[in-house]
Amino acid sequence: MSREGEFLPIYTDKEGSAGLIAAQHVGVLGYGAQGRAHALNLRDSGVSVKIGLYASSPRIALAQKEGFEVCSVATCAQTCDLLACMLPDEIHAQVYTKEIAPFLQSGQTLLFAHGFSVYFKQIQAPEGVGVILVAPKGPGYALRENYQQGSGLFALIAMQQNNAQHNAKELALSYACAIGSGRVGILQTTFKHEACSDLFGEQAVLCGGLVHLLENAFNTLLEAGYPGELAYFECVHEIKLIADLIYHKGLARMQEHISNTAEYGGLVSGTKLVDAQSKARMQEILGRIENGDFARAFMQEAKQGYTHLRARQSALQHSPLETFGAHLRAHLFK
Repeated sequence: MSREGEFLPIYTDKEGSAGLIAAQHVGVLGYGAQGRAHALNLRDSGVSVKIGLYASSPRIALAQKEGFEVCSVATCAQTCDLLACMLPDEIHAQVYTKEIAPFLQSGQTLLFAHGFSVYFKQIQAPEGVGVILVAPKGPGYALRENYQQGSGLFALIAMQQNNAQHNAKELALSYACAIGSGRVGILQTTFKHEACSDLFGEQAVLCGGLVHLLENAFNTLLEAGYPGELAYFECVHEIKLIADLIYHKGLARMQEHISNTAEYGGLVSGTKLVDAQSKARMQEILGRIENGDFARAFMQEAKQGYTHLRARQSALQHSPLETFGAHLRAHLFK
């Protein structure tokens, strides 16, 4: 476990190369944002790639247009050495059971870009089949753009089990280098740490805590009689300015680039919003992730047709925040 003052080793192209994965036949299952980026980067690194999609997938035409052989997932499972599962987490188990497991043989490898299905035991591969993780720290479009510019995205790797022919770590490093991550850095972790920290970050900060903080702050100003345009600029739009400062300079140096008024305001008010009770609730969220409660609830939500997700999407789309935001963005981004 990494502690303060102790850093995880950072691997690069010096420790791995695309050579090992280039000797494999790779099937990329799914051709969404992540799958497409992986497939294109792998091919540009000299790897033989085919795309696995269901017969009526709307992504078939794009994959074929971009020069890939497209076949069924089952065909990929029968003809590829490594299967990179880039499908939505909630359908991994179904696809694995019907179209992958019947054809798996010792010596093949399953690769995931998120630890969800393996850590929460949606998929359990037989002995002799490798199970590895290569998780770029960013969306597919960024993975592709950075690769084309001669750089890459940081990636996490993890190894669950070796296959009968190759060392799992060497294979994971090689794949990560082939998608460009060896140009910047690769960190070794575990399926548990990647899956749980990723879910926690999404829920406590990025897609949960932050979104609800913005909504509540916007509504507080709106309900107090402030114009919606001002509320949007102050509580939503300017997030990018602070996020960019933190991204490039870190929290401490971000403070050097804001006014004394802003820094002091954050000092006296920040802990009124995020206090010891908030941290306790974060610990509760992490506990529900680690013990599988969240995974079970999410799979049930998927089974029921995402009813809660659809209701939330509709409510947000028709909220005053979105109304004012759409109005201002139409002028900001012509």
